[in-house]
Amino acid sequence: MKQKPGLRQLYSHVRMHAEQATMAQAAELLTPLVLQNYIGGEFVPCSRHIDSYDPSAGEVYCHVPDSGQDEVELAVNAAKEAFPLWASRSPADRARVLYKLADLIEAHLEEFAQAESRDQGKTVKFARTVDIPRAAYNFRFFASSILHHTTECSQMAHVGCVSYTVRCPVGVAGLISPWNLPLYLLTWKIAPAIAAGNTVVAKPSEMTSVTAWMMCKLLKEADVPPGVVNVVFGTGPRAGDALVSHPEVPLISFTGSTATARLITERSAPYCKKLSLELGGKNPAIVFKDADLEECVATTVRSSFSNQGEICLCTSRVFVERSLYPEFLRKFVAAARLWKTGCPSDLSSSNGALISKEHLEKVRSYIKLALSEGAVVHCGEGVDQLTLPQHNKNGYFMAATVITGAADESRCMQEEIFGPVAFVTPFDSEEEAVRRANGVRYGLSAVVWSRDVGRVHRVAQQLQAGLVWTNCWLVRDLNLPFGGMKSSGVGREGGRDSYHFFTEVKTITVKH
Repeated sequence: MKQKPGLRQLYSHVRMHAEQATMAQAAELLTPLVLQNYIGGEFVPCSRHIDSYDPSAGEVYCHVPDSGQDEVELAVNAAKEAFPLWASRSPADRARVLYKLADLIEAHLEEFAQAESRDQGKTVKFARTVDIPRAAYNFRFFASSILHHTTECSQMAHVGCVSYTVRCPVGVAGLISPWNLPLYLLTWKIAPAIAAGNTVVAKPSEMTSVTAWMMCKLLKEADVPPGVVNVVFGTGPRAGDALVSHPEVPLISFTGSTATARLITERSAPYCKKLSLELGGKNPAIVFKDADLEECVATTVRSSFSNQGEICLCTSRVFVERSLYPEFLRKFVAAARLWKTGCPSDLSSSNGALISKEHLEKVRSYIKLALSEGAVVHCGEGVDQLTLPQHNKNGYFMAATVITGAADESRCMQEEIFGPVAFVTPFDSEEEAVRRANGVRYGLSAVVWSRDVGRVHRVAQQLQAGLVWTNCWLVRDLNLPFGGMKSSGVGREGGRDSYHFFTEVKTITVKH
């Protein structure tokens, strides 16, 4: 029987340097990975599989289980069986397990980064410096925070009673994570769930399942008991729906599209499940004439195009005060042209490939729509030619694209595109900028650029967004709430917020 590959062997499998290997080794490297579900502490084969593509090459390189009701049932049963013992362990005991898992992920950082890049299309540099370090930090942060929560107490002397609260883990947590930051966002859910004493059944995106599978290989070494973390791979309509509608899963944490969240809400409603829904955005940046222009341009390029624009917090609409607009646009277009799109393993590449051929065509369709409505493309798609290595010629690449002249009511300015596309438009007054920034159904994040302290506070408080950055972007303290307003989500996650979500509060009154 062929031995299952460890992480070191997997690293060799996913590396993009097959040309340095012998013919036999090269054939081995090109053999698609076949993933298995992780249930009850063991890898379990699946009879059905889905093809997963390397976005930078446009080729199948992995077969992912196409799990359904049966596999989810096995995983939920394993999680239910493991729950009482895991919930009874002290926070300090659970924290030690999380710390050990964080250490193991860091020890294999390069293997994870290479795999995340090939699976998702992002650059190795981005995975190496953002995705994988943050995945390890998620476990370390929640391992620490679980030790410092307190409860409430109230004395009622007039009736001779004292009341206090306790928080208890909910049970089996259903966790559904997206494809844009695969391990990063999966661990953002697993870490607080198991830190609080829950067991989990996780379903990563079927398009980016490899690093979740790799993480499962570390769970035993980290002393995670069997059944505490179960990972079932597959599509939303099969595995996801089975998880969401399972009567023994009282809690669902989901990150993904607003449309999918509506289905989750409908399917879970008969069971009155706790829901945390982190959804899409159409995020504005407002640039006033007194902004630090150099810092603003550099940061707005990063906020618009990082990770191919496939971050829910990316800037999509840039409103610039009219007197500054011509200079800002000139500098912004020039900086966007320097934001190199290329081979993900090339350290000079700022962006890699979009997640899929279908998603690339979707993003392109918005650019075509903008052109048909009279907008102007200043750089990027259809204007600048990409230079790609031969092995990337069939990949799903798009250059950073800057567009002006789109009307606020256009679909391009109203709908989430989730690609490396930024729309720039002028405004004349603070009131106008706020009104237009708020004029979408989303409310996830926003950025305000100004040196006027009074203005940044005033504008930030008027913006309908769960997160507002001023003169910066993506600066996060994980203790503070994360989440959106309107169609951008339900609930908040973060240190205390995640703890409250993954626990139930109970009030106990004692007469003395």
